[in-house]
Amino acid sequence: MSVQRKIWIKFLLVLLLFAAAALVAYPGKISKPAWASSFLSRFKINLGLDLQGGIHLVYKVDTSGVESGKAQDALNGLQDVIERRVNAFGVAEPLIETSKSGGEQRLIVELAGVKDIEAAKSMIKETPFLEFKKMEAPAEQPPQELSAEDQAYNEQQKKKAEDLLKQIQNGADFSELAKQNSEDPGSKDKGGDLDWVKKGAFVPEFDKVLFDSDLKPGEVYPQIVESQFGYHIIKKLEERGDGDNKEVHAQHILLMKKTPPVQQQTPTFIETGLSGKNLKRADVQFMSQSGKPEVGIEFDSEGTKLFGQLTKDNIGKQIAIFLDGQVISAPTVQTEITDGKAVITGNFSLEEAKKLAQRLNEGALPMPITLIGQQSLEASLGKVSLDKSLGAGLIGMILVAIFMVIYYRFLGLIATFALLIYTSLMVAIFKMSFVTPWSITLTLAGIAGFILSVGMAVDANILIFERTKEEIRKGRSLRGAITEGFHRAWPSIRDSNISTIITSLILIWFGTGFVKGFAVTLLLGVLVSMFTAIVITRTILTAVIGEWAEKRKGLVIAKEKISEEKEL
Repeated sequence: MSVQRKIWIKFLLVLLLFAAAALVAYPGKISKPAWASSFLSRFKINLGLDLQGGIHLVYKVDTSGVESGKAQDALNGLQDVIERRVNAFGVAEPLIETSKSGGEQRLIVELAGVKDIEAAKSMIKETPFLEFKKMEAPAEQPPQELSAEDQAYNEQQKKKAEDLLKQIQNGADFSELAKQNSEDPGSKDKGGDLDWVKKGAFVPEFDKVLFDSDLKPGEVYPQIVESQFGYHIIKKLEERGDGDNKEVHAQHILLMKKTPPVQQQTPTFIETGLSGKNLKRADVQFMSQSGKPEVGIEFDSEGTKLFGQLTKDNIGKQIAIFLDGQVISAPTVQTEITDGKAVITGNFSLEEAKKLAQRLNEGALPMPITLIGQQSLEASLGKVSLDKSLGAGLIGMILVAIFMVIYYRFLGLIATFALLIYTSLMVAIFKMSFVTPWSITLTLAGIAGFILSVGMAVDANILIFERTKEEIRKGRSLRGAITEGFHRAWPSIRDSNISTIITSLILIWFGTGFVKGFAVTLLLGVLVSMFTAIVITRTILTAVIGEWAEKRKGLVIAKEKISEEKEL
């Protein structure tokens, strides 16, 4: 493949990248098919609290009840609890963070798009709540009545059974009647044969006939036996043994009956007085034999007494563990526990066990929070600020473009085109991040960082073009001057941008709120601007600068300056 062909392929890729970025960034301005509109509608810019309005709440956190070495873990747990509560109400991209102010620990909650400050406070409440509840015995249900149709069916079945019994008593073959009429699928094909059984194998009504009546081997019981399954005709064939070892070999004919429907009850749990305030700790343990993870819990003295009585009264029953009103585990009590220590077993993975232990500790967290500040921001104020910021950014970009074209002529025109590509890429990245776990929330401070990065993108082009002008004055060809200009300007561009990147990372790591938003957009802008200046601008210039431009160097630098350099 020739060098020139490679250059044009790169140029085509740049145009395709620009087209894709523009399609995502400005979907309303470009006509497209319906499927593309549906796909692009998923992408949107996630606006911060200051741009779309919402609620800003500040809480004071009381860490006096937490050991100093565990304070940070406790704060992380508190932050997770509040975030879970807010997410349950469908608030998009809430900002929940902890910080120190004047020696006090603060919890900051920002809920974009929420207008009712009282509703916001009710989302958060003041303490995570952990409860242990026991299963309530189901209330006795009144017996269900059969419909008239079912009653009539049962009468027919009973009469049929009585007719069969009379036939057997008059000498009819029991086995043949069983094969023809029995509705017991397990014995019908065997002529009703039930094999050898011990007492307790059948329902009580059946067992009473076989083991407690005067029925002798070879005899048919003279009455129809009714059980929960239907109407039985029973014949004892043989018997052996005695006492607990007695066995009977019998056969029967079953005609099933309709029974009232069984009403299923949802298990309910009632309070026991045992809650998160009684839980000292929860941690992940491992079974000694299988090595499978389980969650160990330990109660304080009061909780030990409550838990001991609770387990004593509920052996074989479930005790449900509720966190914020949601069941997170419902283990079955195996034995009475008197030492206040227990394990929650189950088919846990290690991550699931860690998560359960963390949630239990969150519920028991002795860290009260008190609301000390609240602020409501109207969306209309955010819109005004957004419009002014975007207007200022647009004016700035137009002025920069005019300066570049006047001062650098054709090279400035290419730089302006690259700047347009840079802007499209940045907006597209903001929008596409909305559907990723790393969504970028755009605030006023973030817009400031973006506009600042525009100037830095142009700064890289200025360095390159000045080096290019120097090489032209030395008599190099235009293509050679451009190549050398990029080569000589790269160290300066690299070093200046790396210093900005380091500063941005420090602000992201240590900053909070709007400072972090500014740093994120600035960092992203610097990285994209380096790409557009070094890759996109260079690719475009390499593709479009040809022999026609060598004879028109005045498009790049004034002729008189070239002549002055030659005279020197």
